Amino acid sequence: MRPKLMKEFEALREKNVMDIKKAKTEGKRVVGMYCLYSPAEIAVAAGAIPVTLCGTRQDPIPAAEKVLPRNLCPLIKSSYGFAATDTCPYFHFADLLIAETTCDGKKKMYELLAEFKPMQILQLPQKQDGVEAADYWYTEVKKLKNRLEAEFAVTITDHDLRDAISLLNDERRCLKELQDMCQLKPSPISGMDLLTVLFLRGFCSDKREAISMVDNLILELKDMVSHGLSPFTAKTPRILLAGVPVGLGSHKVVQIVEDCGGSVVGFESCGAYKAAFDQVDVVKEPLQAIAEKYLRTPCSCMSPNQGRFELVVRMVDEFKIDGIIDLTWQACHTYNVESFSLKKYIQEKKQTPFLQIETDYSESDVEQLKVRIEAFLEMIR
Repeated sequence: MRPKLMKEFEALREKNVMDIKKAKTEGKRVVGMYCLYSPAEIAVAAGAIPVTLCGTRQDPIPAAEKVLPRNLCPLIKSSYGFAATDTCPYFHFADLLIAETTCDGKKKMYELLAEFKPMQILQLPQKQDGVEAADYWYTEVKKLKNRLEAEFAVTITDHDLRDAISLLNDERRCLKELQDMCQLKPSPISGMDLLTVLFLRGFCSDKREAISMVDNLILELKDMVSHGLSPFTAKTPRILLAGVPVGLGSHKVVQIVEDCGGSVVGFESCGAYKAAFDQVDVVKEPLQAIAEKYLRTPCSCMSPNQGRFELVVRMVDEFKIDGIIDLTWQACHTYNVESFSLKKYIQEKKQTPFLQIETDYSESDVEQLKVRIEAFLEMIR
């Protein structure tokens, strides 16, 4: 049983490309973003369209490996490969890229990417707490505001920022509400369908239209629940996928879990719950409030990263999780090392079954992953 509105979300693959092309012909500015640390509010306040950039497919990686090391994170290689082959329409139409220093591999890749597009790199602090980190990050966010004003010949007022905060808070509200539907047992939507919605809506040019689509899907899911409809049963093992960002093209673990009889009811990653559970304060000075919200993002690039551990435990409780799969991309050292600490924390707090998987975007290990995931699900049952 699938929601009928999934056909509309699947149609976004083509519609999003046509919409961004149309927006460019109408003279609108486009800001490409790779990471959750990039404040979309500032791009919106500058009158630009913030859009997610491609980086979740295996196809462009061979082209990237002509320049980048083979033993590099697939997300980095895919992102660069899309740019080098000009096969990401959102990158193609972007007037400016916002990048961030979340890992050493990205930092050096961005040096090469700067040959293709103008870029503003946000220099992240190494920790989230303390006045020094907050002041430093606020300065970086202010630099971004100044760069967009200069690049697009606009003035970003506090009123512009507050309007943008309201819009993005509403987006986060609907995305959280959608994901919270999976707290129901059984979940009314599969993990693959949820991932499809979360991924494809990120490329929408019109955020209000995307918010409306998500709200309509929530209404349909509530109707399905009222009629007892679900692709799962109450006994289906409920899995939380934690760790690295996942999208269409890098979804093999999600697919395997559900093919093997599990239900992925939550994604902790920065493309999912991590992006939606926290809001920008609407009372404080707007630029300060934006800086504070984005610095709170619990990413493994921060040390320590207690916020992520607490978020995972919260999701285990609220989503009634039976098992955690912590996904790490090969050569993603921060998530890989942190997985040990996360497992220890989970064992101390919840005793929830925990499986770490390290892989890449290729299909070469699908059968091995299937064996491990089947065994994990059987242990849970």
